[in-house]
Order: sequence, then C-alpha cells, then structure tokens
Amino acid sequence: MEYKDYYKILGVPKSATPAEIKKAFRKLAVKYHPDKNQGDKAAEDKFKEANEANEILSDPEKRKQYDELGANWKNYQQAGNQGQSQSRSNYQRGSSQNYGEQGDFSDFFEHIFSQQRGRQSAAYKGQDLHGEMQLSFEEAYSGTSRILQLDTQKIRISTKPGSRDGQTLKIKGKGMPGVNNGPNGDLYVKLTIAAHPYFERNGDDLTVQLPVDYLTAILGGKALVKTMGGHINLTLPKGTQPSQILRIKGKGMPVYGKKDSYGDLLVKVTITLPKTPNSEELALLKQLQEITTKESATT
Repeated sequence: MEYKDYYKILGVPKSATPAEIKKAFRKLAVKYHPDKNQGDKAAEDKFKEANEANEILSDPEKRKQYDELGANWKNYQQAGNQGQSQSRSNYQRGSSQNYGEQGDFSDFFEHIFSQQRGRQSAAYKGQDLHGEMQLSFEEAYSGTSRILQLDTQKIRISTKPGSRDGQTLKIKGKGMPGVNNGPNGDLYVKLTIAAHPYFERNGDDLTVQLPVDYLTAILGGKALVKTMGGHINLTLPKGTQPSQILRIKGKGMPVYGKKDSYGDLLVKVTITLPKTPNSEELALLKQLQEITTKESATT
C-alpha cells in the first residue's frame, strides 16, 4: 500500500492548525469538485484525495495516530508482503516479534484506508461553513438583507426584526457541496449588533435616559421621549423623583419571530438643575425654601 502524505496533498505544513487545514480543504474541494469538472478523472482523483486527507487531519485522534505512525510507514513498505502474513500470525499468537515494525502499522492503515475506500463510494454531507455579519442597532430593530461573499459564492442573508447580538442563523444547504450526490452542508452566520448611543437593550426591553428640569419634575408635565419609532410625548406625574423609571408599553424591541409583538421602553428620569438661576428665580426659590422649612418644623 502506498504511503500518502496528507499534509502535502492539502498543501499545509505538519504544524497547520485545524482552521488552516479546513481552509486548505475548502479551496481544493471548490477547485476539483466533480460538478465543476465533469468527465475529468484527474480532478475527481484529486477531489477524493483531498477528502481523504481532510477526513484524517481534521479528526484530532486520527491525526495523532497518523503523525505517530506515518514517519515509520516506510518500514512497512520495505517489509513487503513477504513478512506480512508471518507478522500477522505472530501478532495473533501474542508474539512481540516484529510487532512494533509491522503489525500495528498494517492493522491501523488497513483499517483507515478501508474506511476511506468505502466513504469514497458513499454519499455524504458536505462540510458546514461559518461566517459573521455585523448589524447596526437600527438593522437589528427593523430587520435587513445583505449579500455575503463566501469562497466563490454570493449569498443573500435576510434577518428578522428583533435580532440579538451573538445570535446564529442557520441557512440550510449553503455550505460545502456534498460528495457523490450527498446533501450540501449548511451555513451558520453569527450576528454582531452594534451598540446604540441612546438605548440600552435588555432582552426585548429598551432603556433610555430622560433629562427633566426640576420644575417639571416637581409640578408634572409633558416631556419628549426618543423611541426607535420617533419621539413621543410622555406625561410626567407630579413629584417625579431622580432615577424614577417610567414604563411605556410596546415601545421596545420587536420580539424575534413574533409579528406585531414588542418589548417595553423603560424611561429613566434624570433631574437637571439650572447652573446660573437669575435673581427672580432665586427669590422664588428662597420663598419656597422658607415654606418647606416651616412645614417641616410643624410636622
């Protein structure tokens, strides 16, 4: 049996990371896939070799065994068929004679390559692909559509309103092509949502800060509140306190996958004070101070 250098087949060094092995396999699979090279026997052979190499090197346990035994594979080749049957009978009897040079190599590689021969004729699913897509906060709110470039293909990805940061979308059948009429792999796209300068998201609810002047907080009144759909008037009750939270139903983020369903908008009130009140304002404030001091003294 001829020794195959799987690293050379994929064009990667022995120190290649799993990601580098995966990338190299994808490139060869796209180049030599039978669908693109119909009737080309050489391309078909290279495609099968790449699959075989990827099958071994992408499996940590198989790769470890291959790395350990592959360097000594020439010993097995030199021993040839003449000593193979004798070595096998010694191994079955429990003898250690020549076992380290022949028995373990032949058993291991015969098992691996027989599996590969069976897989080459069997149909199996192509590898899955993974990608990322960044969305603005507004795109996460309303949903969007974007074209991603993956290897040699362009894929349009559509997101629903209410998409979440870190959410992964599965697009069925948009991964690597299957082998021997097997199904294509799938595409997994991880979403990254940019932060918003005004809103803070907590699930489907949004929180926004609302600065209110101290007189409106004391007396009550109207205040404009920013929402994702535009500004609305919010009625503040008399005596609104600093950091008080007012809830506006249905003005948060869309609930993902549920039409016309929204979270709430939580309005956190911050009280603003005048930095330089004029003389009239100061006089009125002193009168108010005197009144409140008298009321405190009588209670």
